[in-house]
Amino acid sequence: MSDTALDRIAAALERLAPAPVEAPDFQNADAFLWETEPDHLRAVGRVSRVDLHLLVGIDRARDTLLDNTAQFARGLPANNALLWGARGMGKSSLVKAVHAEVAQQDLPLKIVEVQREDLPSIGRLLALLRGGAHRFLLFCDDLSFSHDDQHYKSLKAVLDGGIEGRPDNVIFYATSNRRHLMPRDMIENERGSAINPSEAVEEKVSLSDRFGLWLGFHPCDQDQYFAMIRGYCMAYGVGIDDETLHAEAIEWQQTRGARSGRVAWQYFTDLAGRRGVALKED
Repeated sequence: MSDTALDRIAAALERLAPAPVEAPDFQNADAFLWETEPDHLRAVGRVSRVDLHLLVGIDRARDTLLDNTAQFARGLPANNALLWGARGMGKSSLVKAVHAEVAQQDLPLKIVEVQREDLPSIGRLLALLRGGAHRFLLFCDDLSFSHDDQHYKSLKAVLDGGIEGRPDNVIFYATSNRRHLMPRDMIENERGSAINPSEAVEEKVSLSDRFGLWLGFHPCDQDQYFAMIRGYCMAYGVGIDDETLHAEAIEWQQTRGARSGRVAWQYFTDLAGRRGVALKED
């Protein structure tokens, strides 16, 4: 084959090859979204979050996660964290609020949200972040896997790190409604139908064991539910007497069939709208 033909082939392959990923200017934002096709980090100018002090009824989880995150931001040892449990109890809100609290201390911590479906690209993201001047909190919201889902294998690059190890400047937080990241009925089905029941689910179930920190979230009681709403009222200047608040809040939760931090916020949003109070973000 002639040199000219080889040159044409090389040029064609170069055009097909993906362009190298360039790191953004991390000084311009504290939060980023990892997006693929093509790979890039998109800066988020305004993060949707609530203040840490407005998260009621999760004091132990709040303090533990805040301490762990601050340790990591200071360059000290810290654990990957799995926040699991009841829906609407502030798991993702806590991650974002803790990041904001730590970032306000002028520590070099950035948050990068990764979608579950983009986990296969996580190795490329780690390569981009490895050795950077900043420290990065990777965050995956509502993480779970079905019985035939292979995405969980990509997550091991963050949790175990493979031959290179997890970058010293990266930590991983995930939220899930499931402690073992897969539905209980699928665990039981695979145990009941597999030739070797223990090996059938061990790989997926043990994935959650690779998180050094487990924080459980449980449904709130009625007093906590009222306290959440009252906290929002005080923070946003919405006036309402306790008797009216309690009566309306109970009726609201009955229509939703649940009581949680999310339901409390939804009632408060309705209340603020009826009172003509705008909920402005910082």
